[in-house]
Formats: sequence, structure tokens, C-alpha cells
Amino acid sequence: MPQTLLVVVLALGAALCIAIGTVVRQRTAAVVPIDDVGVLGPITTLVKQPVWWIGTLVGIGGYALQAAALGLGSLLLVQPLLVLSLLFALPLGARFAGRTIGAREWMWAAALTVSVAILVLVGNPKPGIERAEARHWAVICLVGIPIVALCVFAGQRSSGSRKALLLGIAGGTLFGVAAVLTKGVVHLVSQGIVPLVSSFELYALIVVAVAAITLQQSAFQAGALQASLPATTVMEPVVASMLGFLVLGEYLAVDRSVTAILVLAVLAMIAATIALARTSTDDSRVSVS
Repeated sequence: MPQTLLVVVLALGAALCIAIGTVVRQRTAAVVPIDDVGVLGPITTLVKQPVWWIGTLVGIGGYALQAAALGLGSLLLVQPLLVLSLLFALPLGARFAGRTIGAREWMWAAALTVSVAILVLVGNPKPGIERAEARHWAVICLVGIPIVALCVFAGQRSSGSRKALLLGIAGGTLFGVAAVLTKGVVHLVSQGIVPLVSSFELYALIVVAVAAITLQQSAFQAGALQASLPATTVMEPVVASMLGFLVLGEYLAVDRSVTAILVLAVLAMIAATIALARTSTDDSRVSVS
């Protein structure tokens, strides 16, 4: 199997697992009473529920497939494909809600599929280096930490949709950073155990991933899921792709005449992502109410 095709298959498998895990964890988090939310958010209550662990384990399987895909391909190839998790979540959410999928939803699903296909096929993503340099991480921290901290600070002082949106943005940003760290860790694994355990990427990945999951669950529990999931789903590929371009040297092998098409594809992908995310979270809200 050609390497690019293998990357696509792994990324699609990851998207499927992410969809299943997200829907299960959404439904579980949405019913956590506000009185049960601890200092770390609803995660302290959710870890006591077997259903949440099922969704988490499926999500971990998706992350393993994503890591394998990132080990073979570029962020600019893998991350847009992961957005298709919403396409898989559409029928799953509809089944939980006991309803059929409407023509409008199929239209957005088709728009998402076509836009991702254009980015992958027409954009022709090319790989860069495997690991960001220390100076790049310094800049990422100087810029990223205040942004995430501001979103969390404002989110904790908000409620409802605004809180879910802000925490979703913060979580999605961290997931995007985690994708870059994952690519570096996968590369280090191939170098041996000593380079892996002596690198900062492994420990940074653990911290960033835990923080991202905690923020995501807090956003899910905030009540306005149709605000949190679109924010998380959009921010992750945007941040990961931007970092892949800026710090890893990845690029799209296109000329200027094709750039406009790719810009339209990105806009269509974002619009379809938001529309489908709101649909899937509305399904979750109906099914657990």
C-alpha cells in the first residue's frame, strides 16, 4: 500500500474512533449535575462512570491511529482528515436521538467531504521536519499560554454558551499543539528509548493532553454543547496546520492559481464543521434530556 494511502486510511480510522468516543463522552458529561463539578471540572465525577471510560478508551484508540498517521504523513494531510469525525458522528448522533438525517445535514456532510478532499488532493501536502526546534517552542509558549489562559480565565467567569465556547477554544488550541508534540514523540520512538525519555516533548505531550481533555470535558458540561464542539473541532486542525507550516516547514505544493480554490475549501470546511457539530451536539442534548 502506498504510504500516502496508508496515512489516509489511518487518519480515517482515527476520525471514526474520535467520533464514537466524543459522542459517548459528550452524553456522559452533559448529565453531570453542576453540584458534582469539582476544582478540576466534571472530570473528577466522570472518571467514576464506566460509560465514560468506554468512550475514553475508544478515543485513545483513535489517538493511537492519529499518532501512527502523523508518524508517516504531514500535519497538513492528517489534521484535515480528522475533521471528518463529524461526518461519522452525524449518523451516530441521529441514531441516539431516534431521528432521521435531513437533506440540509447531508448537504453539509457533502460540503465537508468535498472540501477536505480538495485540501488533500489538490493541496498536495508536503512534509517538513519531524520536530520543532527549542526556539520555536519558546515562541509557541510565549504566544499560546497567554491566549489559552485568557480563554480559561474568561470562561470560568462566564456561563452557558459563552463558557462552553471559550473553554472549547482553549481545549482545541491545546489539542492542536498536542498534535505537533505527538509527531515529534512518534519520531523519537523510532530513535530509541533513551532519546524519547530524555526529550521534553514526551512530558510536554502528557501535560498538554491532560489539560486539553480536562478543558474539553468542562466545555461539554457547560451546557451549550453546540458552542463547545465546533470550537474544539475547528481550532485543533487550524492550530496544528498553522504550526506545521510555521515551525515544521510543511507546505502545500500549489501555484497561485490554485490558492483561491484552497482558501474557499478551508472556508467551506470550517462552515460545514460548525454546522455538523451543532447538529451532533443537538442530537446529544435531545437524547440525554
